[in-house]
Amino acid sequence: MAPATKNKNTYSVILPTFNERQNLPVVAWLLNKTFTENQLDWELIIVDDGSPDGTEEVAKQLVKVYAPHVVLKTRTGKLGLGTAYVHGLQFAKGNFIIIMDADFSHHPKFIPQMIALQKTADYDIVTGTRYAPGGGVHGWDLRRRLTSKGANIFADTVLRPGVSDLTGSFRLYKRSVLEKLFETTDVRGFGMQMALAVTAKAMGYTIGEVPITFVDRVYGDSKMSASDIAEYVTGVVKLWIKV
Repeated sequence: MAPATKNKNTYSVILPTFNERQNLPVVAWLLNKTFTENQLDWELIIVDDGSPDGTEEVAKQLVKVYAPHVVLKTRTGKLGLGTAYVHGLQFAKGNFIIIMDADFSHHPKFIPQMIALQKTADYDIVTGTRYAPGGGVHGWDLRRRLTSKGANIFADTVLRPGVSDLTGSFRLYKRSVLEKLFETTDVRGFGMQMALAVTAKAMGYTIGEVPITFVDRVYGDSKMSASDIAEYVTGVVKLWIKV
């Protein structure tokens, strides 16, 4: 398969989906609004893993409504978040790649801030953080807040990456950097975001941070499980040994 033609002036958003029929139209509308108001060229790559709730049908309508900005790539079966990003990257045209969640927990309004910060120091990566001044979380109970904060403290203590939100999945990458990171690390599960950040620091890439407000999903159920948490802990230890 021939790679997509790259355009340095395009921001490509890769959005993995699984049972996001209700959230997807809102996210697409906000992305269109945000990029249009800021006069930025953009595209949205939707990677759907065979959602049984009709997400694919909704995505097909969005392709028509926002043509030529929206592209749909479907896969058979739930193949995972990390591999969805790798899959979507081969179809992206932009030299900057934005990854975010489809459940409306990441508001597109923060994207212009991430782009502006990237330009100030030519950062290789800009990550949205819940744990810097100005950031925060809404809609989580105390247990989930402590779990997330604890996971970041644990990883930071062991790995010392200098990134305040290792598990955050709202990031802007230079395309060439993300391609190199995907080649360098084989972590594709729940610990992927942590692995990418730690590996990036070890390779000398620069990372800027933008405070964001994370809002718990409005529709649908969280896809995090106990096995994801166990995988995360194991991933921290493996990275500590490797890095």
